[in-house]
Amino acid sequence: MSTQQSTIYPDLELLYSKALASQDNNDDQQALSYYTQALNQMESFDDTTDDNDKLQYNIFCNMSKIYIGQHAHTLATIIIDKALQLVYKSQQQDKIAECLDTRGKIKTLQSDYDSALLDYNKSAEIKSKIYDHEGLDIANSYFNIGNIYVHQGKYDDAARMYEKSLEIQLSVPGDNHSNIANTYNNIRLAYSHQGNVYYRQGKYNDAAAVYEKSLKIQLSALDHNHPHIANTYSNVGSAYLNQGKFDDAVTMYEKSLQIQLLALDSSHPSIAKTYNNMGLAYDNQAKYDDALAMYKKSLQIQLSSLNDSPSVAQTYRNMGQVYCHQGKYDDAVTMFEKSLQIQLSALDNNPNIAKTYNYMGLAYCHQGKYDDAICMYEKALQIQLSALGQHHPHIAITYNNMGLAYDDQGKYDDAVAMYEKSLQIQLSALDHSHPDIANTYNNMGLAYENQAKYDDAVGMYEKSLQIKLSVFGEHHPSIACTYANMGIIYNRQGKYDDAVSMYKKSLQIQLSAFGDIHPDIAKTYNNMGSAYLDQGKYDDAVAMYEKSLTIKLSALADNHPSIAQSYNDMGLVYSYDGKYDKAVAVFEKSLKIQLSSLGDIHPDIAKTYNNMGSVYLDQGKYDDAIAMYEKSLQIQLSALGHNHPDIAYTYNNMGYVYFNQGNHDDAIYMYERAVAILVDAHLQNPELAKLYDNIANCYAKQNRYDDVAAIRQKSDDIRHNLQQVDTINQISTNITNKSQAPQDEATRQDYLTADLFNQPVLFQPTPILNDNHSDKHQRSNTQQSHDQALKQKRYFNAYIQALQQGSCKNKVVRAMYAGPECVGKSSIMRVFTQQQLVILQDPTQIADQSDKMVYLKVYKIKDRTTY
Repeated sequence: MSTQQSTIYPDLELLYSKALASQDNNDDQQALSYYTQALNQMESFDDTTDDNDKLQYNIFCNMSKIYIGQHAHTLATIIIDKALQLVYKSQQQDKIAECLDTRGKIKTLQSDYDSALLDYNKSAEIKSKIYDHEGLDIANSYFNIGNIYVHQGKYDDAARMYEKSLEIQLSVPGDNHSNIANTYNNIRLAYSHQGNVYYRQGKYNDAAAVYEKSLKIQLSALDHNHPHIANTYSNVGSAYLNQGKFDDAVTMYEKSLQIQLLALDSSHPSIAKTYNNMGLAYDNQAKYDDALAMYKKSLQIQLSSLNDSPSVAQTYRNMGQVYCHQGKYDDAVTMFEKSLQIQLSALDNNPNIAKTYNYMGLAYCHQGKYDDAICMYEKALQIQLSALGQHHPHIAITYNNMGLAYDDQGKYDDAVAMYEKSLQIQLSALDHSHPDIANTYNNMGLAYENQAKYDDAVGMYEKSLQIKLSVFGEHHPSIACTYANMGIIYNRQGKYDDAVSMYKKSLQIQLSAFGDIHPDIAKTYNNMGSAYLDQGKYDDAVAMYEKSLTIKLSALADNHPSIAQSYNDMGLVYSYDGKYDKAVAVFEKSLKIQLSSLGDIHPDIAKTYNNMGSVYLDQGKYDDAIAMYEKSLQIQLSALGHNHPDIAYTYNNMGYVYFNQGNHDDAIYMYERAVAILVDAHLQNPELAKLYDNIANCYAKQNRYDDVAAIRQKSDDIRHNLQQVDTINQISTNITNKSQAPQDEATRQDYLTADLFNQPVLFQPTPILNDNHSDKHQRSNTQQSHDQALKQKRYFNAYIQALQQGSCKNKVVRAMYAGPECVGKSSIMRVFTQQQLVILQDPTQIADQSDKMVYLKVYKIKDRTTY
């Protein structure tokens, strides 16, 4: 038998040498072939020697590395378990620890973090027993354990393990050992996850400090063109990216790429990662074509070497996110489906699959397919709960996304419930100053805003702002988003100066971060335009909308839905200004874009039809108005279900047309349907009060005065509870169109990818023109003249100013109003006297019938003077 071993052993040596050479040349399949031949020969041995066992062990270890590289994790596990059996038999403790480390790595790649942690802890325990002092092997174990804690969301524990690893490495002779620099990088990774798991780094100062140490050590220990230095430049770029310093980020990525192209093969995966990072930076700058070009370069490298690997899936996912930003939602879904197809075949119940489901949910939300979006989020949640447990921050993110979908559906209570679940996890798993918590507060503010709970909304936005300022400083784009959200609240509350102040703060940050051309800047100009519109400053509103449109046309494709929104907003200005033909023309432009980019069934298209209907209503073209409202309603019922608040506003508009046609029964029917939706949604807001007023006016026309009093009491109760006065004779729907901010995630220290999980950036929605006749006791041609005169710029500002002044509130004032006919004098009277107008009585009669007349006051509408 010994003779047989001596003749075969050289053949084994030869096969092993050929396998190593093939592996060094990246010919993994040939290497596996040689290893398999060697193992088959070994199986023919009746006995084995220590040398053969050692060789067999080395073969198993090398094969497992190849399988890991090929993402064949199951085969890798089978092979490393065979290696482990060999060394358990011989009780080689150092080899046992080595196998446990390898198996821990495989379990990590499979997202089996509990099993991985068990293997790494066993390895560390063995090493501490067999070595006299803590050396680099134990430092590596601490490092591996730290990585697991990062995946589990236990960031404080992760940072502690990285610091222990660093402490050991610093004690090893030769302070400039390159492993120390790597450890600094990974400490930075822990801080990055601790600050913002997916998108932003929380502890920027700490991250910068360890980066500087890492770079300093690497530059002194390594050649300046070493790939490790390229990785560190990439990390610095990621830090700048998360700080909103996009040009600086691109500079760092270019430095990294320059080194990699010199030191590595042009098809090396690290180069693909750098292209990916640069794509993300360009995506954040709204340079979408440049971003796609970078992703395609990355994809070309990946497909040549990795084929259907998770990295390829990740690049498809990033490209899908760019298509989302371009408004090309079908293309985005196609990319996400490609990503998902690879992941489902290569990964098993992996959290990365959950991320892709989340991405698809976002795309479906953009398309108005909310039920499909919820389905995607539920699939993501199922994977995350199975792989990560119930308290991982990633699960909080999915709850957050589900909340946004419910918010879009008008299910505000469900949305708040999701946000509260998210917040509960985040407060238990993260530091209370974590940016993800700020995002959740922001989203809760959004839900409260849609419920007209403005004080609660402002409270949430202020909490969000406080966290962001502590983490990001005053000049981060995320701060601009919160200022914009607060501005919207102030605008809805009629605090226009405060709203414009918030928008200007937002704009100042954005111009500094993005330059002059960026979609977010366009949105802020749009917000300012809406504030001016609500004040009746039509020229200023048009100027802002035109600035917004100019930027969008420069930064986005011609058929981007955001451009349609700009046309819609300009149409509103023209409509308010009585320029109906211009209004219809730009609404038609908006509609053409929406139909080409969003399909036939989308809530935004319903809004455009609604706006066109309101123009026809103002022109007295009632049949055309009803036709537009019916188109709007048909889309809304299909896309939103039967109980969305937007549908209530469409019913209101249709009721208004019927009222003008003298068809009071149909008008009441429409108003009551609208009331039922808002009551069912628990929306005790000004719009509901106005609907009750509309019904009361119909009852008055039918001489049902007892019913008038009863329904007016409901309206008064709501206003009393809200502690606000109904000052404008129309429903302002302000239906929310959320625009998503670039959202990023650093998944590895040198590989930054686009992702979904951050707050939506809430910019000014496109209002629907909803006229309301709640304070009008006549509705005739004269009343139509009233509406049109009210919208004339030279009087509207005076009218609003009068409503805001109300200097004689809490007194009953006998008043006269000097000015043009039908400019809202009755409504001004109502504000001054703080009492409802009595149906079929004029203002003078109201004052005459009061027992508490004080004095006569004449209010001149045109110059806003009194005498």
